[in-house]
Amino acid sequence: MDSQHQQLLGNLAQDYYLSKMAISDISKKYNLSRYLIMKYLDEAFSSGIVDINIHTEYDRNAHLEHQLSNSFNIKNIYVIKDPDNPLDRDKIIANFAATQIQSLINEHMVIGLSWGETIFTVLDHFSRQPTQDLVFTQFMGENMKYKSSAASMRMVQKAAAKYDSPYYTIPGPLYILNDNARNALYQEPAFTEAFKTANNMDMIVCGLGTLQSIDSIPAWHDNKAKLFANVNLNQVAGMSFGRPYDINGNFLIHPTYDKTLSISLNKILNVPKRIAIVQRKSKYQAALGALRGNLFTDMILTESIALRIAKEL
Repeated sequence: MDSQHQQLLGNLAQDYYLSKMAISDISKKYNLSRYLIMKYLDEAFSSGIVDINIHTEYDRNAHLEHQLSNSFNIKNIYVIKDPDNPLDRDKIIANFAATQIQSLINEHMVIGLSWGETIFTVLDHFSRQPTQDLVFTQFMGENMKYKSSAASMRMVQKAAAKYDSPYYTIPGPLYILNDNARNALYQEPAFTEAFKTANNMDMIVCGLGTLQSIDSIPAWHDNKAKLFANVNLNQVAGMSFGRPYDINGNFLIHPTYDKTLSISLNKILNVPKRIAIVQRKSKYQAALGALRGNLFTDMILTESIALRIAKEL
């Protein structure tokens, strides 16, 4: 049994036995027939993946998943138990996220990616799955970390290489203060195809940011007051899609003052599948705000973050 098939059996078992998902929902999620799902569940038993417990490289906290699902309007939430060795945490959650995301990619055609070390690490755990009729795209400008693996363009390149698929980039900074310059870029030939593609996204994969991520870029740190005009920065709980939001998930930037080089926020929030991956405990407020604001349809987070959120409830 190869590792990818073994992981599939583990995922099916977790969704069926722990998350109590209906067979019809599992069928849609993995694009498998009811017959194959039942066959694979039987195989999970006969191979020893499932006995009393479910054996995978990670464990999920079903109690916290159930508690958070009942507290927030989110379709899927996954809480990965913290391993005994903290050094294994990032690898475990990245491996789980990669498996979940790749199972969903098979059902979609236009995948939007944000940036960050979390997304980069998840893409490292992607398996090669060449396919047709799939495209990866940026949907907002660059984060300007060009000397870092967290750079925006590298994400779509890295993902597309796993699928031998095309990709589109937006070769401009995330924020542009000059309204005329920013609006003109939407019409530039080098940008139009990417924005056209991004407006047709049916799936987005993101990490969550904080104001510290803004401060890490000197040009943005020095111009925060202009970038986020009329925003009380003390109210910022997190950053998503380039925009700040508060602890209740309300975006704080008015469209009139939005300096983000991006497709519209309304378009982003109408993408059918929006997945967030949260690893750092310091981002629990960002995760809480995103959950309260229904910013994502799916969220993958560590047990330590989920426990902090549960305390807030």
